[in-house]
Amino acid sequence: QVQLVESGGGLVQAGGSLRLSCAASRGIATWTWYRQAPGNQRKLVATISGGGKTTYEDSVKGRFTISRDNTKNTVYLQMSDLTPEDTAVYYCNGKGIWEWDPYDYWGQGTQVTVSS
Repeated sequence: QVQLVESGGGLVQAGGSLRLSCAASRGIATWTWYRQAPGNQRKLVATISGGGKTTYEDSVKGRFTISRDNTKNTVYLQMSDLTPEDTAVYYCNGKGIWEWDPYDYWGQGTQVTVSS
């Protein structure tokens, strides 16, 4: 069974930085970071394709950077200039198709709290 393990969350002051990591036991085609604030729906933050193409939600453009290391089956989210509005549980997602079978895996979530 494929496992996704997240790390890197924590408590930071506004203007600070954090780097989230998510590691898979096997290779992933498309990596996506989502976040969910209390009482809100889960929202897409950033995506990186197998070819390295990235997309970002408007509110994080210029502040967050998604990257991947395929040798480690790992995706990263570098977050800078954090604001209290970034406070949420962050989830990584890995999906694709392998030998005709689609897969869709989720990490356990990691809490990011930004104080004012």
